[in-house]
Amino acid sequence: GPRMAVSGPGLGITGGHCDRNSLNTSFAERGDGVADGPWAAREQVRKNVKYGADLTKFCATGGVFSKGTKVGMTQYTLEEMQAIVDESRTHERRVAAHAHGNEGIKRAILAGVDSIEHASFLDEEAIRMGIERGTYFALDIYNTEYTLEKGVQNGVPEENINKEREVGERQRQSFTLAVKMGAKVVFATDAGVYPHGDNGKQFARAVRFGMTPAQAIQSATSVSAELLGWEDRVGRIAPGMYADIVAVRGDPLENIAELEDVDFVMKGGMVYKSR
Repeated sequence: GPRMAVSGPGLGITGGHCDRNSLNTSFAERGDGVADGPWAAREQVRKNVKYGADLTKFCATGGVFSKGTKVGMTQYTLEEMQAIVDESRTHERRVAAHAHGNEGIKRAILAGVDSIEHASFLDEEAIRMGIERGTYFALDIYNTEYTLEKGVQNGVPEENINKEREVGERQRQSFTLAVKMGAKVVFATDAGVYPHGDNGKQFARAVRFGMTPAQAIQSATSVSAELLGWEDRVGRIAPGMYADIVAVRGDPLENIAELEDVDFVMKGGMVYKSR
């Protein structure tokens, strides 16, 4: 299988994107990562680390696939975010913030997160803040197409379809702006929203919305490796690195869509697919 860095339950506020909001009040359910206030947030980080989390993820704003949350609404105070980041650093863990809304994005950057996941409603100030602090932006710009095309037949509620419509075009504009301004943009998929194996479709969208083919490939290899702190192991073909390699028949620098149909897969020097 793939090399993975996993977060465990995402931290979030009561009733927020990382909570379970679809149930009747007779069900005393809450998300496994729900933590309100700085000390509760620290405790949850410690708990996640205890059970093997490689990094911390928290919900800084509302999201698309939750009930009753506004996509861009900020959901943690700066103090809470700073506590999450500080505790994670104590345990030598990196921090990813789910954030669509611009205010939540800025708070998360100020708190010191390593990456902003989704980053849908960016403005120039937020991008500049990210550039100054070395923050990575992970914009998943393919999944809107899949959700709007297949969401209804897959049983996605109308509320969530409408929120996807709200996000989609704006997120692509943010992607274009971030690339143009020179921010660190990584290849993000929002894994699980669409079928695994379709990930390669995002390469063509990355090029369509501002990257060169080489930049798109680097966003999924060397730049992503840097974000994870794995740049000494993966992300490049070089002596001393894991031999994790994919190959296609055509030249992706000429036609980036070649990466949607991979012919050869090697992981750690072992061939898993060759045709």
